[in-house]
Amino acid sequence: AYMNPYRLHAYILLLIVSIIWGIAGVVIKYTLDAFPPLIFLTYRFGIAAVAAAVTFLLLGFRIPKDKKVLAYSLLYGFLTSTVALGLLFFGTEQTTAIDAILISATAPITIAAAGAFFLKEHVTARERIGIGIAFAGTAVTILEPVIRNGGSFVGFGGNLLVFASVLVGTATAVLAKILLRKDLDPLYATNMSFIVGFLTIAPVAFLTYGPGEIVKIITSTPLSYQLGVLYMALISGTLAYTLWHKAQKTIEVGEVGLFAYLYPVFGTPLAIVWLKEKISVPFLIGATIIAVGVIIAEYKKSRYNKASK
Repeated sequence: AYMNPYRLHAYILLLIVSIIWGIAGVVIKYTLDAFPPLIFLTYRFGIAAVAAAVTFLLLGFRIPKDKKVLAYSLLYGFLTSTVALGLLFFGTEQTTAIDAILISATAPITIAAAGAFFLKEHVTARERIGIGIAFAGTAVTILEPVIRNGGSFVGFGGNLLVFASVLVGTATAVLAKILLRKDLDPLYATNMSFIVGFLTIAPVAFLTYGPGEIVKIITSTPLSYQLGVLYMALISGTLAYTLWHKAQKTIEVGEVGLFAYLYPVFGTPLAIVWLKEKISVPFLIGATIIAVGVIIAEYKKSRYNKASK
């Protein structure tokens, strides 16, 4: 069957992004061994903010003329960087990379539910059943540390924080849809979020640790952990978001979200080999339930998309 070259190009870009973001969960967990979350985030946003400033100087950018759109774009930047990534980093520190990656991969399900509720997007009865089953699987995954540890809540708080980051990410996805409808420049939205992230999290880090302590920790940390920060700032940050926005211009938002289901495919084997993490029975149960829910929710949609090509 013939496939539109622009659509194929978008799929390739999204596959690259899925690999980058699938690996990112493992890189975060590894790098948190050297950097406390607050310093890690400040360092990452600092590098990304410099890259954003250089991008703006080279390519230029369009500041929204509508003051309401400008205000909401700054709120979007704060939520998508400081809040969502802050929750993800603090959560990942307290749980396994495998749990964090699987919970993060449920974002399309929460976005579909939010789209139906807030944007009145049409959701079929089959999709509602699938979403419900996937949510049940997510609940099992969040409770995985409690089940695995015989009632101990070690790791449970971390899973809750990661899921909270997914919910904040869902809110920003809805906000992004609204802003893009109002012709917000995607390049401006992406790079401004890193600048806002740095400006809002750096003061908290400086008050908590002091500039001298932060510089000492950064300069005394081995190269492998420095590379982890660079990966998160430039590869998982600037590059991945740029590719993601390019792909989003060509295909439907719903199809873009589907690629998040690939994160565990790339992240889980790496977590097992690199971090020596183990897959537990509760994790497998939760992952299986989520997969069943996703298949039910997406099966009819994928058949429709193939028929319409």
